[in-house]
Amino acid sequence: MKRIVYVNRSLMATVMLMMTLFGCSEENPTIVSPDVAIKTSSLGNIMTGEGGKTLYFFAGDVAGDATCSGACKDNWPVFYKETPTLSAGLKVSDFGTITRADGSKQTTFRGWPIYYFKNDVKAGDVLGDKVGNVWMAAKTNYAVMLASRQLVGNDGKSYTFDTKEGTGNSLFLVDSAGRTLYAYAFDKNNVNKYTKADLSNDATWPIFVTSTIGEIPSVLDKNDFKTITAVGKTQLTYKGWPLYYFGPDQATRGNTKGVSVPRPGVWPVVNTTSPVAPN
Repeated sequence: MKRIVYVNRSLMATVMLMMTLFGCSEENPTIVSPDVAIKTSSLGNIMTGEGGKTLYFFAGDVAGDATCSGACKDNWPVFYKETPTLSAGLKVSDFGTITRADGSKQTTFRGWPIYYFKNDVKAGDVLGDKVGNVWMAAKTNYAVMLASRQLVGNDGKSYTFDTKEGTGNSLFLVDSAGRTLYAYAFDKNNVNKYTKADLSNDATWPIFVTSTIGEIPSVLDKNDFKTITAVGKTQLTYKGWPLYYFGPDQATRGNTKGVSVPRPGVWPVVNTTSPVAPN
């Protein structure tokens, strides 16, 4: 006689669910943490790597080349993943890979090489931020950033921050893509005196336009930044100085050709030592 077995489908479904919850299923996937994630820290939202360790940008890398080497590299280990997995809020298109001078590879974010700091012991540590005034915790939404580089004018000569001829890295403001920002010596406090109403000279010295101030590196005082309306555009100011690009820099990272035009001192770069713009 053929035996008929009745199966309680509801009971079977419950058993299968319990097997899954308690790891008894044949397929028990492992949750893998992303290579790069956005985490909340004492500095706000920052990018983190392995083990939740903070990632950093270096002002000296403004041109997109990794200039931290030797002992610097020992203190600031490079971050490298050929195709990093990303958490929500990060875009694959923002990440790239460069080959360093020693032949090793390094991951970049919007052109900025990424590092760890060896003194960060645990997830959430941000001890590398502001070191030497040239290291910045990696964030996705900086309005401006800091660069440290030799100033080279349109005349091919080397300049220092005090607008004199000379060699040595100067610290100055750039946008998040590493493009140099300038002030106009004849502007007044939060007043653009340069740009014509018909924008006929805007191509030479384009206004740095931003809808919001956004994130600012912690080495800078966010209170020093404001926005003004100039010829119908929203222009960012720093210490009262309206900020501009120089057209012949050709939107190239780290170019500083404007410092010599039409003569040194007329279009200086700015940083924390810059005076407040006059009224």
